[in-house]
Amino acid sequence: MVRAEIITIGDEILYGQILDTNTQWISLELDKIGIKTVRKSSVGDQRDEIVQILTEAQKRADIVFITGGLGPTKDDLTKKILADFFDCPLNYHPDALTDVTDFFAKRGRELSDINRDQALLPTKCTFIPNKQGTAPAMWFNERDTIWVSMPGVPFEMKAIMETEVLPRIVTHFKLPVIVHQIRKVVGIGESYLSDLIQEWELQLPTHLKLAYLPSLGIVKLRLTGFGKDKVELHADIEAEFEKVMPLIKSYVFGREKDELAAVVGQILVLQHASLSVAESCTGGYLAHQFTQHAGSSAFFQGGIISYANEVKVQQLGVSQEILDHDGAVSENCVKSMATGARKQLGTTYALATSGIAGPDGGSEDKPVGTIWIALAHPEGIITRKLTQGGTRIQNIHLSSLTAINLLRRYLLNDLAE
Repeated sequence: MVRAEIITIGDEILYGQILDTNTQWISLELDKIGIKTVRKSSVGDQRDEIVQILTEAQKRADIVFITGGLGPTKDDLTKKILADFFDCPLNYHPDALTDVTDFFAKRGRELSDINRDQALLPTKCTFIPNKQGTAPAMWFNERDTIWVSMPGVPFEMKAIMETEVLPRIVTHFKLPVIVHQIRKVVGIGESYLSDLIQEWELQLPTHLKLAYLPSLGIVKLRLTGFGKDKVELHADIEAEFEKVMPLIKSYVFGREKDELAAVVGQILVLQHASLSVAESCTGGYLAHQFTQHAGSSAFFQGGIISYANEVKVQQLGVSQEILDHDGAVSENCVKSMATGARKQLGTTYALATSGIAGPDGGSEDKPVGTIWIALAHPEGIITRKLTQGGTRIQNIHLSSLTAINLLRRYLLNDLAE
């Protein structure tokens, strides 16, 4: 296994002034070619701290990626520190000087001394051109480790990685084959899922490893295969997922890049069905889950955001008697909302939500997180009551996911009534 470490340099990252997207992107690309990232670190623009982290990295990594600190200003220290770290001077590299000269000439700008110094590189490095900017990247083969230093600007770094660095890595290292497959699960928590499939997990072959990757309302089951043949590993993983599917079929809605609302939309299109929504507590978030995906116009007709009770009455036909007797957060209200949306918008199905997202507005009978959802379909109405304890946005998100999943399971004839 080839081990990698990624180091980002810059005070602005530690202060939270910019979001470090470089480490995630680099890790994903390394994973694709079978390199395991063992450590990610961020360090400020302090010489001693940078030297310390470089010293630590060489003890645990076969290849170290460094981003940031290659600009022309005084706070950009990476080149100087690397030159000292590898005990070599900085000299003007002829190819780097040509590149930076051409960069400014093409833009009709004068090459200043500070920009000319972008071509100063440690003599022990291999020059790697930067076609998107003025700071070249550097490749070192020192101290039994490969070191790659790149600009911190994401689009520059990505171009350098794709065109120069990754091809060199594949040539330099003898890399293993690593294959991932993911099944996305909704409607069951991570711990319950783990209990459900524990016997299957314990019997997995030694070259396959299972990981649980939870997010709000969704759990990814990832099987990773290690071996020599990619096709065989894919087949092995498929076979193992087939073994466990009888246990989790009701919860699995997709694979790697599938999104729940998009998957449901595809089913609706195949069934020549249409959908509308009536939302109170989710305030349009439920509709957004569908309309954020291209092609949603093929099934999604629209929605009514009935945040106020007056809108529930006037636009959806909810009776004042229901509101007075049961309240807006009630089964009868959400049933009436779904029925009204389906009728008003002329759709095959309608989803409705009404609840107390918080942080205020709860009571002893209806605490914050009490949500009712309903699905109106050609044969009737299905309702569900949720009792959640999260933040406002968590309650809104989970309510929307639960409503979408209710529709998914109905469309697949997978509801136990």
